Amino acid sequence: MKWTEGIDKLGLGLYFLLCIFAIANIYSVDQKLGEKQLIFFCISLFVGLIIFVGRSKFFENMSGIIYIGGVLLLIGLFPFGKEILGQKNWYKFGSFTMQPVEFAKIGTALMLSNYVSGPEFNLNNRKSLLTTLAIIGIPAAVVLAIPDVGSMLVFIAFFIALYREGLSGMLFAVGFLFAGVFLISLAIPPIYVVIAILVIVGGWIALNYYKMSWNVISISSIVGSVLVLCGLAFGSPYILEKLPKHQRERVEVLFKGEKAFRDTSGYNLLYSKTAIGSGGLLGKGYREGSVTQGKFVPEQETDYIFCTVGEEWGFVGSTVLILCYMIYIGRIYYLAEQQKSSFNRVFGYCFASILLMHFTINLGMVMGLFPTVGIPLPYFSYGGSSLLAFSIMTFIFFKLNYSDKNSLV
Repeated sequence: MKWTEGIDKLGLGLYFLLCIFAIANIYSVDQKLGEKQLIFFCISLFVGLIIFVGRSKFFENMSGIIYIGGVLLLIGLFPFGKEILGQKNWYKFGSFTMQPVEFAKIGTALMLSNYVSGPEFNLNNRKSLLTTLAIIGIPAAVVLAIPDVGSMLVFIAFFIALYREGLSGMLFAVGFLFAGVFLISLAIPPIYVVIAILVIVGGWIALNYYKMSWNVISISSIVGSVLVLCGLAFGSPYILEKLPKHQRERVEVLFKGEKAFRDTSGYNLLYSKTAIGSGGLLGKGYREGSVTQGKFVPEQETDYIFCTVGEEWGFVGSTVLILCYMIYIGRIYYLAEQQKSSFNRVFGYCFASILLMHFTINLGMVMGLFPTVGIPLPYFSYGGSSLLAFSIMTFIFFKLNYSDKNSLV
């Protein structure tokens, strides 16, 4: 049929597959929650249908209002938010709750796409760079103040979209360098890290001595960078010590193992690994997992839902799920690159990168490769806010892709 031309059947098919498989796994953990997630899914489809029959330019034209609305919802958490586990990141309406940060990501993606696709945008221009940083930084700063460190980390995804638009990769290198120095300084005495920094910088200077123009700016940059890195190395243990006890233990689990904190921050991870490992090659079978059915893992229907897949569907089922996510995210990146409209392209990159960050952090978290930070697995973790927000982004992008494919320009 002609009206179906431009609909990406592979992408939407994977969306439906992930959502339906998720509902089945949530149902396995808790029947009532599985039924509620099915209702959330139906609501998401209804909202998606409205998006698909609407005008594609609506989101570009209204991006500023949507962005401001998202930021105001975040700010409103301070006086009106419901505190859960030490974080005021929920609104509560009777028996229903809403997490506004999920919707703030949509507003940020739309606003960034609108600004970056504008005629005056140029990342080499200081004004453009500062404006893009402000668009990302304002909601990220509010989220950090809540505090919700996990959601704040997801805002890094927007820099991937900016990299596609010309942002220097040096920014990522610097970020990884600082993160590496911080973590290594927690694992070994900081003095050894400082010695390594001085040796590496000294070797680099020796190799590039005759290629560099030695002036005040270059010398100041090198000295300043070395001092900052050395300061970070010595300050890392102090920073860790000042974190709240539960956050400090979540970082220490990476170095000391979950068994050292089996009664506190390592409990979830210990039983998560137990569940995943007990699934073996083919799994124990649907609703047959002893760890899953015994409800040993807290938040098993939300942040730790992947351990249910590992126990009940085994290595094969887990691998298939991971491959589905990789194909789905790769498909969105591919479609984004094919867009004629720069707004569509940037939004596609933002959307795919948000999915990538959630997917990577969540799987790293349940397998002990990343601290527990409370990041849901897209489409899979229980929660109406998360599913609805990801579904809205899904249908916005596929609507933009549909309009792009049917455009004569």
